[in-house]
Amino acid sequence: MAKREETRGRGRPPGRTPQGEEARRKLYAIAIQMIAKRGYEGTTLRDIAAEAGVSPGLLYRYFPGKRAVVLTFYDELSAEYAERARQMPAGKWRDRFTFALETSLNVLGPHRGVLSALFPILVADPAEGLFASGTAFSRLRVQQVFTDAVSEAQDAPQRELAGALGRLLYVAHLGIIQWWLLDKSPAQRATAGLLSLLTQTLPAAALVFRLPPIRRFVISADALFQEGLLNEH
Repeated sequence: MAKREETRGRGRPPGRTPQGEEARRKLYAIAIQMIAKRGYEGTTLRDIAAEAGVSPGLLYRYFPGKRAVVLTFYDELSAEYAERARQMPAGKWRDRFTFALETSLNVLGPHRGVLSALFPILVADPAEGLFASGTAFSRLRVQQVFTDAVSEAQDAPQRELAGALGRLLYVAHLGIIQWWLLDKSPAQRATAGLLSLLTQTLPAAALVFRLPPIRRFVISADALFQEGLLNEH
């Protein structure tokens, strides 16, 4: 029962019909457009209903709150990312990490306006941010891609280090996403430059990770990440 209620919380009422799904998609699209234009705090469900030409009651049936809209947004983006990441080629972990990172930027690219509007929530909101318990379903999908990029690589390190490195690369990818969202250069040229520098540096980084002190550092940093942001230790 709890699982069924959680699914409803993402704006998917039971007993969906093709007509109902079409209505939900229309309302969702309008809600996302308004959040991108007005910001999360500046958009209300009544505004969305008025823009869509429906009653607030009908909107509440599909999205009982703005949080349901945001969770649907996270759900769709992470699902698309996980699907595209299935095409990750075999190879060394540094090349697979680059693929995972570039794929993330490609998936998020068309939604930069919405993500910018949600930026304060993504970073700090305890209920809807990246590390909130309610959004774990989305984060874990994406995080798994980065852990698999390392653990299933041709040069994968031993299991404990592979998991730790994969999670830290996921965190590094979030930092690059934030850079990209804040990047004011034409066509985010500075982000492209950062990715180029990263690609040039990764081969040396792969060698450094063979050193015992660096391995211990990665494992310890991963433990701090899990304790500080995930509250898992």
